[in-house]
This record gives sequence, structure tokens and C-alpha cells, in this order.
Amino acid sequence: MRPRSLGLACALLGAVGFSFKAVFVKAAYRYGVDPETLLALRMLYSLPLFLLMGYVAARSAALPIAVEDWRALLVLGVLGYYGSSYLDFLGLQHISAALERLILFTYPTIVVLYGAWRERRAPSRTTITALVLCYAGVALVVTHDLQANRGHVALGGALVFASAVCYATYLLRAGPVLARIGSMRTAAWATVIASVCSLIQFAALRPASLLLAQPWPVHALSAAMAVFSTVLPIWLVSEAIRRLGAGPTAMIGSLGPPITMLMAWLLLGEALGVLQLVGAALVVFGVRAVASTPKLERA
Repeated sequence: MRPRSLGLACALLGAVGFSFKAVFVKAAYRYGVDPETLLALRMLYSLPLFLLMGYVAARSAALPIAVEDWRALLVLGVLGYYGSSYLDFLGLQHISAALERLILFTYPTIVVLYGAWRERRAPSRTTITALVLCYAGVALVVTHDLQANRGHVALGGALVFASAVCYATYLLRAGPVLARIGSMRTAAWATVIASVCSLIQFAALRPASLLLAQPWPVHALSAAMAVFSTVLPIWLVSEAIRRLGAGPTAMIGSLGPPITMLMAWLLLGEALGVLQLVGAALVVFGVRAVASTPKLERA
């Protein structure tokens, strides 16, 4: 397979893997597991794989990780992976997988808005139009879920949006670390730190025996989430960026919300209505327009 074709395949498979995460979480919740236990199981199964990824990346690295980089990785791991994941798992108790994916997908708009605030400038007219379209799309899907009486939609949406803010903050702070130690080592060790945080949280809140006492489908879904929606997509997207560049990889990644919407409809029985389809189209179009602005890369 040619390098470009392989890069396209990696980007597409990475987008599919990330899209399945909410489906795995919602399916596991049907067995009565709580967010803290499910997150701990996901990270427990991910931990050996990320340790292996970190070890392999370290062997090919030109320089070791400096002390100041370990400090930065600690912040990134706690904020970007642990904090973002925990808020996301909490939010998924209250909203559909389709809405969760759309809200998370708005993180580039948060990066752009932060850049405008930091530089004390108003966003361009094109950017404002794209932002309006994006959040109008989210509002349409929220309206759909409210009409379906799906519990605490506002609470769940706020928690997932807070997760998107955490991830956007991670991206804003990760630039210097990525430049110094590379994307693979950054992702591996930041996620190892997040895994440790999740396990410490579980140990502080629940008896240790409860982690292994979960029904076997919960363990199977957690292991599948760890492999197919955590470790593999991170590696696949890194490979896609290396072969294609960040722009084309991000464009393919915009398939994520429609894929999640389709899989949630097929596997979870979630409704798939006109409001959701129109809302998803608006969000994807708005985010792609925002992400294509030069200011995003400098934010």
C-alpha cells in the first residue's frame, strides 16, 4: 500500500475508533456500572499498552524527557486526559452518544475563542459565522433530546462541554511539549498519568474488589474501549498526521460525529431524526470552517 493510501486508512480507522467510545460507554451503563468504575477499568486495560507505547517511543527518541517536560506531562495528563475523560463519562449518563460526540467536536471553536481573547481581538466575520452555525447545530440536537425526554440533558451537555474545554486547554498547553519530545511520547506518558489518576480516584471512592466484580460484559466493553477507542486511535491518528499532515487528518476526523450517530442508532437504538442530521451537518461544517482559519494554528 502506498504511503498516502496508508495514511488515509489510518486517519479513517482512527476516526471510527474514537467515534465508538461513547457507544461503548452507553452500552456499559446498561449493566449498572458507575462512571468512576468504568473509567478505572478503561484506564486499567489501557495502561499496559500505553506503557509499551512509551517504551517503544523512548527507544527511538534522540533525547530523554527533561524534568520540566515531566512537570508539563503531569499537568497535561491530569487536565487533558483524566479530567476530560471523567467529565465526559459523567455527562454520558444524561445525554445520547450522538449529542456527546457533537459537543466534544466543538473543541476547535474553544481554541479559536481563547486565541481571540488572549490576543484582545475580535474574531473575523467568517469565524463568527462558522461559530454560529456550529453552536446552532448543537442546539438543534439538544432540542431533539429535550423533546425525547432524555433525562437531565442540560446537566449532561454542560459536563461534556466542560470536557471539551479541558481537551481544548490540553491542546493549547501541549504545543511546546509536543515540539520537544514528540507526539507519541506525549500521548503515551500523559495517558499513563491519567490512568494512575483514575485508579487512585477509584481506590479512594470504592472498595478495590468492586473493580473486578463487575459483570463480564462490562469488562469486555472496557477492554474493547481501551484497545479500539483509546490506544489504537491515538496511534493511528499520529501515523496519519505523519503521512498526510494535520490538515487532511483533521478533515477525515470530521467524519466522527456522523459515524457516532449512525452507530448509536444501529447498536444502541438511539433515535435518528431530521433535527439530529441537520444539527450534525451544521456542527461539522462550522468546525471545519473554524479549523481552517490560520488563527487556530497560532492560538
